[in-house]
Amino acid sequence: MLNWEDDTVQTPRPAPQTPAQPGTGAHQAGSMNAVNHGRVSAVDKRIINGQTDVNQLVPFKYKWAWEKYLATCANHWMPQEVNMQRDIELWKNPNGLTEDERRIVKRNLGFFVTADSLAANNIVLGTYRHITAPECRQFLLRQAFEEAIHTHAYQYIVESLGLDEAEVFNAYHEIKSIRDKDDFLIPFIDTLTDPNFKTGTPEADQQLLRSLIVFACIMEGIFFYVGFVQILSLGRQNKMTGAAEQYQYILRDESMHCNFGIDLINTIKLENPHLWNEEFKQSLIGLFQKAVDLEYAYAEDTMPRGVLGLNASMFKEYLRFICNRRMQQIGLEPLFAGATNPFPWMSEMIDLKKEKNFFETRVIEYQSGGALSWD
Repeated sequence: MLNWEDDTVQTPRPAPQTPAQPGTGAHQAGSMNAVNHGRVSAVDKRIINGQTDVNQLVPFKYKWAWEKYLATCANHWMPQEVNMQRDIELWKNPNGLTEDERRIVKRNLGFFVTADSLAANNIVLGTYRHITAPECRQFLLRQAFEEAIHTHAYQYIVESLGLDEAEVFNAYHEIKSIRDKDDFLIPFIDTLTDPNFKTGTPEADQQLLRSLIVFACIMEGIFFYVGFVQILSLGRQNKMTGAAEQYQYILRDESMHCNFGIDLINTIKLENPHLWNEEFKQSLIGLFQKAVDLEYAYAEDTMPRGVLGLNASMFKEYLRFICNRRMQQIGLEPLFAGATNPFPWMSEMIDLKKEKNFFETRVIEYQSGGALSWD
C-alpha cells in the first residue's frame, strides 16, 4: 500500500564517490561524444553529472527507480474509462450542488489544469536534461506522460460538464490564490528549463537540487492536497463520483511521483554530500513555510464557508502535517511540532485497484499486447 502519510523511501546507500568536476554536467552526458565508450559499469553511474552513457539502461544501479517505473506502468488508466453521466446530471440539476460545492469544482479544475502542464514542461524541458541515470530518466518519461493524462482528465471533466473552457483554463491568470501558487513555482521551473543552465559546479548543483525539492515536495507534495481532499470529499458523499474517481487515480499517480522525487533527492544528497550544508538547508525552510501559507490561502479562497463537513481552518492543521512529513522525508527538521492529520481517510484513497474502486463506477480494462487482434 502506498501511504503518503508514512512514505518509506527506498534509496540505496552508494559507496562514497569523488564529486564531479566543474563543467561535467548533464548537458554533456546526452552527447555520444562526451562519454567514455567503454562498457558501462553500474558503480560508475550517478544521478547528476554522470560520465557514463545515458543511452545504456542496464546494468541497473538505481533499481528503486526501475521498480517505480514498472509500478506506474501497472497503474495505467485513461480519463474516458470513467463514466461521467451521473456527474453531468448532477451538475445540470439546479438543486444538485450548492454554489459553494460548484465553486470548489471550478476552482480545482482551474488550478490543476495549469499545474499539471507546468509539471510536464518542468520534466520534459528541464529535469530530464540534467539527470544522467537512465533508470531515473525512464521514470521521468512515464511521469511526463502521466501529467499529460492528468491534463486530459481535467479537460474531459470540463467538457463533460459543459463548463466555460476559457474561464477554467485562464483561471491561473484571473484567480489570485491560483496565480500566487504558480508565481511561486515558476522561477524554480525556469531555472531548469533555461537552455543556458548547466550542472557541474556546487552552485549550479544546489540550484538543481532546490528546484527538485520544490517540484517534488512542495508542488506535488503540498500544493495538490487541498484540492484532492475537496473533490474526494464530494465523492465520499456520492456527489461528482466520476470526477472524484479520476482525482483518485491522479492522487495515486502523484503519490508515486512524490515518492520518486524524494528518492531522487535523497540519492543526490548521498552522492553529493557537499551540497547539503547548513546554509542550503536554511534556504529550504522558508520555502516550505511560504508554501504552507500559499496553500492555506487557496483553501480559504476555495472554501469561504464550511462545506462538505470541511472548513478552511481544518486545512491549516492538515497542511502543517503534510509539510512536516515532506521535510522529514528529505532529512529536515519539521516546522510544526505536534501537527496531526484531520483526514486519515486520505491514505486509503491511494490504494486504488481498478477492478474494485471506491466509487464503484464502470472501468474498462486494457488488453495486454499479446491479446490484441490486429485483423
